[in-house]
Order: sequence, then C-alpha cells, then structure tokens
Amino acid sequence: MGGITPPPKKQINLLRGWPHPSLLPTSAITTAANAALSDPSISTPGLLYGPDPGYQPLRESIAEWLERFYDDDGGDRNGIGSERICITGGASQNLACVLQVFSDPGITRVWMVAPCYFLACRIFEDAGVPVRAIGEGSEGVDLVGLERGLEETWGKVGSKIKRPKPWSKTYRNIIYCVPTFSNPSGKTMSLSCRQSLVRLARKYDALIITDDVYDFLQWPTSNISSTSSMNKAILPRLVDVDRTLEPVPEKGSFGNAMSNGSFSKIAGPGVRTGWAEGTEKFTYGLSQCGSSRSGGAPSQLTATIICELLKSGDLEKHIKDKLCPAYKRRYEIIMEAIQEYLVPLGVKVGEVSFGEKEVFGGYFVWVELPKGVGAEDVSVRARESEDLIVAPGKIFEVSGDDSVRFENSVRLCFSWEEEADLEEGVKRLAKVVKEVAEGKFASNKTNGQEVKNDLGEFR
Repeated sequence: MGGITPPPKKQINLLRGWPHPSLLPTSAITTAANAALSDPSISTPGLLYGPDPGYQPLRESIAEWLERFYDDDGGDRNGIGSERICITGGASQNLACVLQVFSDPGITRVWMVAPCYFLACRIFEDAGVPVRAIGEGSEGVDLVGLERGLEETWGKVGSKIKRPKPWSKTYRNIIYCVPTFSNPSGKTMSLSCRQSLVRLARKYDALIITDDVYDFLQWPTSNISSTSSMNKAILPRLVDVDRTLEPVPEKGSFGNAMSNGSFSKIAGPGVRTGWAEGTEKFTYGLSQCGSSRSGGAPSQLTATIICELLKSGDLEKHIKDKLCPAYKRRYEIIMEAIQEYLVPLGVKVGEVSFGEKEVFGGYFVWVELPKGVGAEDVSVRARESEDLIVAPGKIFEVSGDDSVRFENSVRLCFSWEEEADLEEGVKRLAKVVKEVAEGKFASNKTNGQEVKNDLGEFR
C-alpha cells in the first residue's frame, strides 16, 4: 500500500514586483472616473487628442503635489512649475521616448548603475545605444569608476545617425539609475553622491535619467524615527540637484537630469500614466517625440481621471493611510523572517535603512548568500522543490556587460504576496540555501539571458 502523497505546496512568488490587489485604490479611482466622465468640460477633451505635453490640469496638479513633497524647508521653492512637467504613458514608455529624442546610436553611450532594473536593458537595446555597467559603490554609484569610464570613452565618438532637430539635442552620455529605494537593491543614493553625479554629468555632457517611482513609499525603521517627516521626501531628486546646484543652469538649457515619475506604484500599474520632469526646454523637446505628436498626449483619458484623484486629495490619503503602513508592516514581517531563518545561515542583508534618517521604502530587500552558494542554484532548487520563486542576482546584471556581477545575490519582493505567506517564503528559502550549501543539489545553472527572458513568473 503506497504512502499518502502530500498536497502540493502553495506557490509563493517573491520575485513579482507588483502591488497586492488589496492595496489598489479601486474605490477612489471609481469616484475620480465618475467625476471626470460626468463633466463634459473634462470628458470631451479627455476623449479627444491631447496637447503635446499632456493634459494641462494634470500637469498643474502634479507640479503642486511635487512642490509639497520635495519641499524640505517648508518655504516656497519657486522651482517646480507645470512647464517643467510632461505627461507620459508611464516610466517605461517615457524612457523609450527620451531615447528617441535625446540619444543617437552613433554618439550616445549609456551607463547603467548595477544591480539594475533589468527590464530597462531591453529598452536601451531597442534604441541601439551601447550600454555599460557601473557599480553602486557604497553611496549609490561608483563615481570613481564612472568617471574613469567617461574619460576613457570621451574621445571615442562615432558618426551621428539622426538628423538634428531644433527641439532636441544629442547627449554624449546617459546615466540611468533608481536613486531612492532602488529596484533591486533598496539602496538610496546619498546627497553628496547626487551632487557629485550631477557635476560629472555636466562635465561629460551626460543626461541622468532617474526612475523616481518609489519615493512616496517610505516609512521609519525604528521607534525613534519621526513619523511626521514621512510626508516629505528624504532627499532632493537628482533633477532638483541639477536645478539648484551652482552654477545654476541657464533658463534656455536642456539640463543634465530628468525625473521619470509614475503612478504605477501608488495608483496601479494598469493606469499606464506618469510624468517626466526636467527643464522647460527639455520637457518641450520630449513632448515633440514622434509617437506623441502623431497620437496625441499619452494616456489622455486616464490623465483626466488621475487629475481628479490628485485634486480630491484621495491619492495622497491613500499613500499616507493605506500604502505606507501596509508596506511598513510587510517590510517588518520579511525582515524578522530573514533575521530568524537566513542570517544564522550566513546570509547578509543589503541596505534596509537609509543612514541616520532611519527610513526605508519601496518593494525590495537585497540579500547576499554565503560564499559558494550560487543564487541561480538556489532559485532553480526553490522553484523545483519548494514552489518558491525568487529573483537571482544574475537577472540584475547589465545585458552584454559582465564586469559587475551578482552571482550570490537574491532580490526578495514583499509587495505582492499575502502578508501571511512572506514568512513562509523566507522559511522555504532558508531550507533551500541550507541544502545547496550542504551540496544536496546538483548545479544546473541557466543561461543568464534565458533567465531574463523567462517572465512567466511576472504574469
């Protein structure tokens, strides 16, 4: 008589960087949509082609909102006006548009801070620009290594391919990073590093593109941290640094930094609406991208709904009362589990609190496995024996450049799964780490590109 087959384990996905469905502001979006669609002065322009820079009321609402959040001294900064804002179809779509307008495969070189948001690699590849990796270093980017690379390649200029246009310019270099609560490492770039990076960008004709998509999702990491300050950004963005750092750019300048913002992490990925911020000249040039000029402003109808969501105060309330407390709770659950089950095995945790401010945010925790325990082995074994999906560090290497590697790193996401499954997921991971460390699992590494192309776990 055969033994009883145990029931299959519930799959736990600590790779997927999505918000849990319970955290979507469905009711608030329904109210905003009803307000927009029931008013012909809003719904009619919302259903027609929009102006190149996007729905003007939303540009104004975003500018006012950003002024409140990034104003660290309570005064009037007179810096973020609607003319600096361009409505986009989300951060990913906008990155492609920026490359169409401000890069040239024959001239431009891209530097991606690694570990990187790996899905951006394909966007750069599609644009035909060469890409190199630069490590994070201890403060958010390896400035010494970056300047060395910029200096070495400065004299290596190819032939321009694109025809010059009066509303654009071709940058010699593009630097791409997620400077606050980074995906995947969770690291936040220090203020001094941000200032030095802007100086480098000005020196070497570089555009810094920052995905500032996690800035609003922050919480204190100790009981003595001030909760009252959580309604303000912990640091100025790189676009703020570029706007204010002496010598201040002239009014007619394209600038050396742009901020890529998105409502995906705070309203829902499906809204496919975001914004770009840069100098007035930069945002105008971006608005002249061929796809926007032909199809009208991106996400025109959704922009009217998001505008109502912002104007009502419901979005800020959702972030403050729902998202930040929920992600704080999830972060604490996964950190307690990591300390209990993984740290005793020699696993080290990356940055999980930013300096003296004692603040963390975003979706992810980055861990380093013990020496000799490969992350790809662990991820394969976890999927096969524990029905656990985790992201090996190999995924977050820059495509085509193996100079910065993460063979022993794993990214854990705490935003998607049920809170009750976060501890269980870490528990299963610890079991696998122990088995791989003891040699109970034969290595079966996958090709790095195959890992990146296997996105079934996302869907």
